[in-house]
Amino acid sequence: MPDPVISAASAALVHVPGLARHGSKPSRELARNPELEAQFLGSLRTFEQAVAYAPHQAFLGACHPRELPERPWAGAAPNGEGRFAGVGELMPEDEFLGLLAAVDDFGLVRLGAEEAVAIAERLGRHPLAEHLDLEKVTAAGGDAEAVAAEPGALGLHLGADRLAGAVRRAHESDAALTADVFLENLAGKASATLALLRLLVDNGIDPASIEYVIGAGEEAIGDRYQRGGGNLAKSVAAAAGCSEASGADVKNFCAAPIPALVIASSLVAAGVFRRVAVVAGGSLPKVGMKFQGHLKHGLPVLEDVLGASALLVEADDGRSPRVRLDSVGRHPVAAGSSNPKIMEALAVAPLDRLGLGMLDIDDYATELHNPEITEPQGSGNVPERNYKTLAALAVRKGQLAREDIGDFVEQRGMPGFAPTQGHIASALCYVPHARARLIDGGARRVQLIAKGSLFLGRMSEQSDGMSVLLESNEAEG
Repeated sequence: MPDPVISAASAALVHVPGLARHGSKPSRELARNPELEAQFLGSLRTFEQAVAYAPHQAFLGACHPRELPERPWAGAAPNGEGRFAGVGELMPEDEFLGLLAAVDDFGLVRLGAEEAVAIAERLGRHPLAEHLDLEKVTAAGGDAEAVAAEPGALGLHLGADRLAGAVRRAHESDAALTADVFLENLAGKASATLALLRLLVDNGIDPASIEYVIGAGEEAIGDRYQRGGGNLAKSVAAAAGCSEASGADVKNFCAAPIPALVIASSLVAAGVFRRVAVVAGGSLPKVGMKFQGHLKHGLPVLEDVLGASALLVEADDGRSPRVRLDSVGRHPVAAGSSNPKIMEALAVAPLDRLGLGMLDIDDYATELHNPEITEPQGSGNVPERNYKTLAALAVRKGQLAREDIGDFVEQRGMPGFAPTQGHIASALCYVPHARARLIDGGARRVQLIAKGSLFLGRMSEQSDGMSVLLESNEAEG
């Protein structure tokens, strides 16, 4: 069989300032402190500010991360790009509330009567309009205030104070089907559907040609008997019109997208399926996660977007970058949990196996969290830390002079530009950039590295991760 390739990739962002109060951290902290809530709501960005934010344009592929201007990015002048840029779009919150209703198969999302009509009209002018169930959006209209007042319901706001809708709980007593959990899962479905539709429509791909969809998001779909046992991938496939597709989810905390890509590539290489899509929607619980650091430093609430991505794997088309299945790096139990040991297992070991040096890789993509989001809360610059670790490993192997560490970080790394939704930041967000550079000759090899914190589930103290090499179709094997 021919090598599998990534034949298309898309990216999407959704601006959700009104939903930010339902992120895990804000939902807990704001309820305790009315003054903090007022400060939070007063620090939400406008849609225009979100569009103008340079890392968002890099996420959509309008510019390469290395082309980002010097920080600070928050408050900088617009760069001229709009909401439709690169390989996707940044959707405003009102349209996203409509999208929530459009992909809600159980009628649990209700919109205000006027809002439902206005949003349906706006979505009717959207480039994806013919692929959206606008009748569901209109039918969701009603008395939003009354629904929001129902036991267990959750209000949906546009911005700081405009109640535009509500979400009912999906079960009266099931803790896995409360309104906040349902909204979390539906937001993941809706944003992943947006990314998949952009992939299909923008690249002229017949939805019926997709045979399998693999979900790599962080949401845990289920009920009280199987809390995380569900399948968001197939529901996204159905919402995007992939009538011939089945699907399943891959769960590995932040690391899931790379195993999902490897599984998709393996299925194609084995001839099981011709075309497999990998999708990942945004994580609503992580919206506003580090807001206290932002407010402390006079910044707006920067975690006000959901990130989503989609890519398509199929047999070699002679042009697209190949997925080197012989390059897969894994983090075995014996490797331990220190960052150098993890990076040695994921980045260095697979290259050694292929007879490649660390300088044979043009771009390393790993944990590309936006440092302007993470630093104010004390989490540091995650990508820079990883790139310095990689450079130190190259020095230790005698492939790099110590005085060249800075050049390695600058030339083979990049600034972080992704929202703090770990599965999106863990290399998946770089796939559109990698594809472009591997096709136009800007790079010959790109290594995608994902890491996950398994200890968060309290089932293990282990971390995990996986890496894979993307290679130009012109590069020698």
